[in-house]
Amino acid sequence: MTTNAMPTLAGVVLPRSRTATAVLMVGFALLTALAAQIYLPVPGTPVPITGQTFAVLLAGASLGSWAGAGSQIIYWTLGAIGLPFYTEASGGWEAATGATAGYLVGFIVAAWVVGALAERGQDRNVWSAIPAFLAGTAVIYTFGVTWLYLSVESITTMNQALTAGLTPFVIGDVMKIVAAGLLLPLAWKLVDDARR
Repeated sequence: MTTNAMPTLAGVVLPRSRTATAVLMVGFALLTALAAQIYLPVPGTPVPITGQTFAVLLAGASLGSWAGAGSQIIYWTLGAIGLPFYTEASGGWEAATGATAGYLVGFIVAAWVVGALAERGQDRNVWSAIPAFLAGTAVIYTFGVTWLYLSVESITTMNQALTAGLTPFVIGDVMKIVAAGLLLPLAWKLVDDARR
């Protein structure tokens, strides 16, 4: 967090310490792993509908840029070493670098982007929170769809990559963006009310 950054929700609710930050980073990594188990396979694509993106958005907004990204690095690393953290309780290097690897990398960058926007106060009201979460989701799609195009042999055009990696997920992700966009400002209101 830079010196002119606004405090994040976690920074206001909990005492600021390296230990608290580390615990929260691990906690959001575990939340992402849990959200990965909420999934729905989508015919014709190796990418399932999951709850992960919601956890990523919350991690960035709650923890800030660096700690939010760090939570997703922890998530990716623990899955890559073989813990059953990815969808369908999968894990290991092949899962970490397979068809959905772009989304996993996108989680890290998206948590950073959403966290940086939260450090500018964009998570404090619905009208600025929703665009912040939309930006994070766009980052996830950018990495995920690009990786599908580059890594999956049966996907030979960017249009096919978009059809496999973006189109089936738009409605669900809009719902997650709106939910996060309502939840974070509400959490801020509760915290502000409690501090009065």
